[in-house]
Amino acid sequence: MTDMTNAAPVAVNNPGLPENQRRLIELDDAIAKIRTQIATADLARQRGQKPIDPDWFHRARTALRHLCRERAELLAQGTGRRRREKLKDALIGILRERHDPETWDGILAEAQARTEREGL
Repeated sequence: MTDMTNAAPVAVNNPGLPENQRRLIELDDAIAKIRTQIATADLARQRGQKPIDPDWFHRARTALRHLCRERAELLAQGTGRRRREKLKDALIGILRERHDPETWDGILAEAQARTEREGL
C-alpha cells in the first residue's frame, strides 16, 4: 500500500501569512494527499489488482479524521477572534460617535500609551 509518510503536509513558504492560516493550508494539503491515496488504493482494488490492506486503510482514515478535527478547531478559533474584532470595532465606533474629537484624541492617546507600557 501507499506509504503514509508521504502524506506529511508541505510547509507554506509565505512568511507574510499568519501561523494559523499557514497551518490551515498545510492541513488542507495533508487531507487532500490522504484522500488521493485512499482513492488510488480503491481504484486499484476495483480493477482487481490487489485488495486494500485493512491496517493501512484504518491508519489512513484515522490520520484523516485527526487532521479534519485539527482543521475544524483552527477554524473555530478564527471565528472567535473575528467576533472579538467585530465587537472591538463596534465599541470603537460607538465611543467615537459619543465623544467630541478632542476627547476621542485623548482616549486614543491613553490607549496607545497603555499598549506601549504593556508591550502590546
